[in-house]
Amino acid sequence: MDILDLKNRVIEEIDRERERYIGIGRKIYKNPETGFKEHNTTKLIADELEALGLRVDRNIAVTGCRGYGNEHKKGPKIAVMGELDSVICHEHKDCNSETGAMHACGHNIQVAVMYGVASSLIKSKVLDELDGQVDFIAVPSEEYIELDFREDLKNKGELHYYSGKQELIYKGAFDDVSISMMVHNFPIYEENFKTATKISGTGFIGKKIKFIGKETHAGGTPYKGINALNMANIAINSMHVQRETFKDEDSVRIHQIITKGGDAVNSVPHDVQMETCIRANNISALKDANDKVNRCVEGSALIMNGNAVVSDMPGYLPMNPDAGLANIFGENAKMFYSEEDVLSYYNTTASFDIGDLSMFMPILHPITSGIEGGLHGRDYKIVNEEDAYIIPIKIMACTIIDLLFDDAKKGKEIIDKFVPIMTKEEYLKYLKENERIINY
Repeated sequence: MDILDLKNRVIEEIDRERERYIGIGRKIYKNPETGFKEHNTTKLIADELEALGLRVDRNIAVTGCRGYGNEHKKGPKIAVMGELDSVICHEHKDCNSETGAMHACGHNIQVAVMYGVASSLIKSKVLDELDGQVDFIAVPSEEYIELDFREDLKNKGELHYYSGKQELIYKGAFDDVSISMMVHNFPIYEENFKTATKISGTGFIGKKIKFIGKETHAGGTPYKGINALNMANIAINSMHVQRETFKDEDSVRIHQIITKGGDAVNSVPHDVQMETCIRANNISALKDANDKVNRCVEGSALIMNGNAVVSDMPGYLPMNPDAGLANIFGENAKMFYSEEDVLSYYNTTASFDIGDLSMFMPILHPITSGIEGGLHGRDYKIVNEEDAYIIPIKIMACTIIDLLFDDAKKGKEIIDKFVPIMTKEEYLKYLKENERIINY
């Protein structure tokens, strides 16, 4: 069978099932769930994958599922992924009124695209004619939020790491995978293109900080207390004045929220808690910025004669997308878009947990369109379902055909050329070393 014939077959199947794929995306959008709580979405996708005839593992990392395609074949294994979780945005008109959960990052699109790729390859019988295996993984918890909930899961022994991909790497889920791929939608229409084949991404370290002071009556005897909120303010301001010490090319970002500011306004706050995130596009800059933030916390405790406890949590690593995979995706994108609509590289300082996988295997993580507004914001909306769902399914399916056609020659070439930044063992060691509690 000619490779173009295979692509045409799968494209025709996608066109036939167009409304079904969009319907799944809409259903997930209307029922958002945050990380490691995606029980309904997991069941929905697991049931759909089983209906395609796949063997499916459920709740692979608290939640999430995995369908196994072409198990009888030899050759490279590709993991096609979609992320299950939502963010929290109480201000969005479509959010869950009780939890604030809202698919304002487009993960519902990712999952629908993943399912569409599975369905079209299987129902067109194209998957049977490829020389390799394809697994379809609905991954939980990409958004790094609700850390107290995840810490509770960890304390119960149900979880080791706070990200779905980190947890799956730890559990060995990618040990038999040769290439991982997924799409992520971005609001890029105003920039006059519709897809970018290769993007950057920062790594980050997550921190929980507890400032410990001494309570007393705020009006009567404030001089007898130690104000933990002032301690936090000093730490935040100290972080701000560090900004000129960061190199522009390292894309360092530091941001915080105070999750507990005190107990009562007429008492000097003695227990103030903060979450902080430090980002950079390389590991060396990330470690340097993290050390500076820790010194800011230590200094604020020293100045106020209080104490602080810093809990460092390994976040995600900077992304290392594979150029060969990006080129194949780009050539397939030009089947559906003009050359001007396909950008070869897009710079972003956002973070993605697929960056962790990119340390030791080739990954494809292009951005696609179909949305407007700000990611994670109240104005996020899907405005073009063809660009959001259907064309990404077509491009991804055609990319898989290229990789696994004719004894998987292109896929094997990608794998052979890949140079890992670290091994899986070194990666797990990095996570362990960056998970620590520091008392000041």
